[in-house]
Amino acid sequence: MNPLSAPNMAAADLDALAFEGLARARLLPNPPLLNEPHSPGDDDLNPGTGGIAAGLRHAAVLVPVVARDPLTVLLTARTEHLPSHAGQIAFPGGKVETYDSGPLAAALREAREEIALDDAFIEPVGYLSPYRTGTGFIITPSVALVRPGFNLIANPEEVADVFEVPFAFLMDEANHQIHSRAWRGAERRFYAMPYGERYIWGATAGIIRTLYRRLFNA
Repeated sequence: MNPLSAPNMAAADLDALAFEGLARARLLPNPPLLNEPHSPGDDDLNPGTGGIAAGLRHAAVLVPVVARDPLTVLLTARTEHLPSHAGQIAFPGGKVETYDSGPLAAALREAREEIALDDAFIEPVGYLSPYRTGTGFIITPSVALVRPGFNLIANPEEVADVFEVPFAFLMDEANHQIHSRAWRGAERRFYAMPYGERYIWGATAGIIRTLYRRLFNA
């Protein structure tokens, strides 16, 4: 399958090999600069609200696409007591520490710490542009193809649950809803992708939206 035919391709048509070819053709091959112009963020749907403050802390997430038939995306539900994004649906990830060699190393480390996802099952395929959040982070997403057979153990201090969502569902623009709620005295709009009892929204939904646009609208 020619990866450059992506605009005419449905996500449901992709198997693991086709996804890997498409991802390597469409995603960024190297970690992006954090000051990349026009990078996506929580303020994209909220023009005129003052934007996102400078001095963002660098974080990294792993976007794990599991090589099942059909493909799925691995997500976590954060515990309710965490200091940021408590209880929300998230990708494995966290702050990039000084001892991390880069955002991919940080994302892999966090995936091991949070859900015991072994590096041996992970094949990185590229990066997305950094995503800026209203809570003070700039996130570098590393996209990876994950071979089935892993045994996950959720760290109870950080992760309440681990689950998978069909890749085709997340890559269907019809499922990219725009919701709103009051936050810090103003109404904020954000992407949401409800899936059954799972409410995927905020930065996680924004990153999924960025992946969709990169793969299928590039």
